[in-house]
Amino acid sequence: MAWFKKTRKSIASQTAEKPSRVPEGLWVKCPGCSQLIYNKDLEANLNVCPKCAHHFRISATERLTALFDDGRYEEHFPNLISTDPLDFADTKPYRERLRKTRETTGLKDSVIVATGRLEGLDVVVAAMEYSFIGGSLGVVAGEKITRALELALARRQPAIIVSCSGGARMMEGALSLMQMAKVSAALARLDRARLPFISVLTDPTTGGVTASFAMLGDLNIAEPKALIGFAGPRVIEQTIRQTLPEGFQRSEFLLEHGMLDLVVDRRDLKASIARALRFMRAIPATSPEPAAALAGVSGEST
Repeated sequence: MAWFKKTRKSIASQTAEKPSRVPEGLWVKCPGCSQLIYNKDLEANLNVCPKCAHHFRISATERLTALFDDGRYEEHFPNLISTDPLDFADTKPYRERLRKTRETTGLKDSVIVATGRLEGLDVVVAAMEYSFIGGSLGVVAGEKITRALELALARRQPAIIVSCSGGARMMEGALSLMQMAKVSAALARLDRARLPFISVLTDPTTGGVTASFAMLGDLNIAEPKALIGFAGPRVIEQTIRQTLPEGFQRSEFLLEHGMLDLVVDRRDLKASIARALRFMRAIPATSPEPAAALAGVSGEST
């Protein structure tokens, strides 16, 4: 009689035997509203959820492509490389961590410096890459940002820094902390030359980056709901033994308390920066005498 018995397979076993015909990675679930979004639609929308406007993290390369006209730009100082000045090791040697991160990201360090046009305005942009050791500020990252500001000074062009970082790179100790002062000093020179600096703060911008150049912009712009602060909210709660207000250290909270100038949707960011630069009297490099024009404008009253 066993011939007439039908063996029923569990749904789990049937699913395991028959792989899905839908390739993986085509759909993304929004952490904000749980909406399923087609990957290409999300990319076309600058990685912003079309339903709830949740801002997904994007790479430094994607950031530069979104900001520059036609996504075209020239990269500068790409071959600067971090060393291991302290012979540092935690769970693994720092040299090994650097080697593996370079392999996985294809980058030499956590900052990309590029020049190009933003709505017709020639600008210098330094964008931080979070996937490179948390976008941490090490010796090379600080050097590249400083060189970017010096390039802006030499070309008399506005500078933009897009911050996305966990702060100073602990594996480089005090040498990393020195970059905060070095970049801030370069910004002071840019300020004396009356050249605009716009700081764009994205999720997350924390630690020594927030404590230095990220908050020194002539205009500080943040993306919606970005985590921005020095120490993390959990550390602060444990230190002061108090419950923090809702939304603490998010961009909207900081805007309300005067720490930021604007909170701008990523889809409007390029236009907002261009409008601000024109208001600051940034002169396009195509002008016959940009330096003289800037000098003349700086004395006018507004």
